[in-house]
Amino acid sequence: MVLVAHAPWGELDVADAAGLSPDEVLSRLGSGQGGLSPAAAAERLRQFGPNALGTHRVRATAVLLRQIRNPILILLLGAALVSGLTGGGTNALIIAVIVALSVGLGFFNEYRAEVAMAALRAQIRQEAEVRRDGRAGRVLVTDLVPGDVVSLRVGALVPADLRLLEVDELECDEGVLTGESMPVAKSVAPVAGRQPQDQPGCAFMGTIVHQGSALGVVVRTGSRTAFGQIAAGLAEKHGQTAFEAGLSRFSRFLFAVAAVLTAFIFIINVSLSRPLIEALLFSLAIAVGIAPEMMPAIVTVSLSVGSKALAAKKVLVKRLVAIEDLGNIEILFTDKTGTLTEGLITFRQALDAAGQASDHPLLLGLLCNEATVTAGVPVGGNALDQALWSAPGAAAGQEAATAAGAYRRLAVLPFDHERQLASVLVEDPGGGRLEITKGAPEVVLDRCAQHVPGSARRVLDALFSEGARVVAVASRPAEGIQALTAADEQGLTLEGFLAFADRPKVDAGASIAKLERLGVQVKIITGDNGRVAATVCSQIGVDCEGVLTGAEIESLDDDQLAAAIGTTTVFARISPDQKSRIIKVARRTGKDVAFLGDGVNDAVALHHADVGISVDSGTDVAKEAADVVLLDKDLGVLAEGVMEGRRIFANTMKYVLMATSSNFGNMFSAAGASVFLSFLPMLPSQILLNNLLYNTGQLVIPTDQVDPEALARPAAWDMKFIRRFMAVFGPVSSIFDFLTFWVMLALLHADHAEFRTGWFVESIATQTLVVYVIRTRRIPFFKSRPSLPMLLVPTGAALVGAILPYTGLANLLGFAPLPATFFLLLSGMVVIYLLLVELAKTRFYRIPHARSPRPPTSHAERLERRIRHRASRFIRHPRP
Repeated sequence: MVLVAHAPWGELDVADAAGLSPDEVLSRLGSGQGGLSPAAAAERLRQFGPNALGTHRVRATAVLLRQIRNPILILLLGAALVSGLTGGGTNALIIAVIVALSVGLGFFNEYRAEVAMAALRAQIRQEAEVRRDGRAGRVLVTDLVPGDVVSLRVGALVPADLRLLEVDELECDEGVLTGESMPVAKSVAPVAGRQPQDQPGCAFMGTIVHQGSALGVVVRTGSRTAFGQIAAGLAEKHGQTAFEAGLSRFSRFLFAVAAVLTAFIFIINVSLSRPLIEALLFSLAIAVGIAPEMMPAIVTVSLSVGSKALAAKKVLVKRLVAIEDLGNIEILFTDKTGTLTEGLITFRQALDAAGQASDHPLLLGLLCNEATVTAGVPVGGNALDQALWSAPGAAAGQEAATAAGAYRRLAVLPFDHERQLASVLVEDPGGGRLEITKGAPEVVLDRCAQHVPGSARRVLDALFSEGARVVAVASRPAEGIQALTAADEQGLTLEGFLAFADRPKVDAGASIAKLERLGVQVKIITGDNGRVAATVCSQIGVDCEGVLTGAEIESLDDDQLAAAIGTTTVFARISPDQKSRIIKVARRTGKDVAFLGDGVNDAVALHHADVGISVDSGTDVAKEAADVVLLDKDLGVLAEGVMEGRRIFANTMKYVLMATSSNFGNMFSAAGASVFLSFLPMLPSQILLNNLLYNTGQLVIPTDQVDPEALARPAAWDMKFIRRFMAVFGPVSSIFDFLTFWVMLALLHADHAEFRTGWFVESIATQTLVVYVIRTRRIPFFKSRPSLPMLLVPTGAALVGAILPYTGLANLLGFAPLPATFFLLLSGMVVIYLLLVELAKTRFYRIPHARSPRPPTSHAERLERRIRHRASRFIRHPRP
């Protein structure tokens, strides 16, 4: 073994490396079969930088730009500047200060939320198995450098562009680079003159190990890789989730309404011969009043609060908007291990074909084993193989298997989920050759040449009925065989069974019941035997309506499968392709589907689900494909995530409904008033101050409590519902605005300043206080209480609006003191207004509102989504 610490070396192109032998590539990279020394790796990391496609940092300037890029706001500031230059300096200064306060408020809240979210993202760590100083270990993917020797296994996400040194039946899924669905076979033979991404001797960053295993040396890292160049092309555009698309549609809708009102008001005021700049300022202030400029801050704060709450419960959200998607799920497909069971697989016993205790099947199981063992401790491989090496009672078998000269492994045919088998070719102590095969009992028994005794099947049935995981072991003489293929896994003799224990979780049944109370159906998809899964369901107190096997699914068309999904609890012995098919068929029914999986065979299904969920201990490919990562594989935590997603959406909708009712109504009133009044009903600075106070009151909406019925079922954006809501509640608000106009002019005989002051006070009172009615479908306060911040802040904003005319700022802002009679009348009007809104709300919600279905995604959209997900695997998130 050669270790190179500081040998001269040069950077190597992937195409050049593919045309060289493995030894030549190692020499050119200054490395060896044992990898680099830590010192050499550290030096190269300084030279080439981290193996990342980018670094996500929270930038204050970017957050600030998002706050001020509102075109209407920019026009308003421009008009204020012109006003200041033409003699209206005081008014222009007031407008500028109010706009600065509004922008500052949004910036403070959004920046604080972004910092909190960045700290959460930094907790997600991605690692690779690397040889350094000849020892296998795990390092952060971002710390890989050219010359590092990396091990690849089934399910691994290739962490950099590699030249393969050793391969064992290796196939890679390169669809993310080529768009092709079939995996590509790999070899170590040098091949020159091919396209950069058509190299059988190389494995590329972002691709997936579909089958087999390999050893490779890193040639290119980060943005210099083939995948890095593709991901960079998508960096400038961002795909939208259903939640983001809904936000975008809503914002465009309100901006369109604002544009129409602005143009109408401007034309009316100009036609009435009012000063051009004054008319423009007033019109733009109206537009700012209705435009949802605080929507980004409201949504970001809501998602930040939700993500922090979920992180405290060990749920990390890779894409924040997936929190809302999580709240929408109606069917959850999950695997069995670690969700219904503890996920701590331990070796229980080895039995021969007659059901008697025997060490011989254990010895064969240790020989046919894919675990990576360092100093007698397993550090890699599947859980069952690791359990064999970790079993205290397996010491004798380990000693027999590893004794010098006892057995020599000649060839390996790795496990894959299609065959459900793994095989090895060994030379025994006498010099003879033996093929050992182990895997799913049903498959192994089918490959046995001799008649399998009934006693063996009875032993197997007994183990299944106890809920044990069982691996069957078989063998056959293999004289003359030099290499193994799948065709060799025939004519076997059953040697016995290896039984493993994975105890049911005590709280799994309660967690499933909690999800079902939220309207989420839980269904099990497992590669294990159906009887084992049904037994586990029974042990945790979950009713198993039906069991459907992979073989039975093959005989069903999609319509039949869609019908069967509704009456099936357990899907057993399911292949990866069947998982994906089940997910896609379930989505065809119009349901929002989530899938929880942590294995390599779960990756495609995770991509096809509306919400992909994995666990921190899962395979790289599963974590990469997922939208949500659980630090603890617990369905109870997942139920909390569903409720949090629904809570965030419900609170976001409160802001939306506020903006489309009282806010729109007040701005519509301003448009109407400008038609029949001989003066501006409110000064531009007063409109902006009103908007600032209103937005301040709404920033605490993310902290509000949500009624249980709003959490009991999923919800989604529905623009028809929002427009109907605006059409009903906007005019109600305007009625009381016009009533205020009548009171000010007919009863109080107010002058211009008093009129503006009266409408300002009434407007901010109705706008902020109506949230207590709109925030719930119940009777407010009596049957639905707001949170303490929600109770204090909007009410405080209304009180500030009422007090301002009596402060030293009154003259500067154009306010005048109001008589006590006005406040008596105002109190009565506000009470009547809130009662009228409550009555309208009761009538409005009597009409059922259908939920808009989620639009299907195209192949191109799914591929782009896959690239984005995979690229996020290689983004550094330093803790702020």
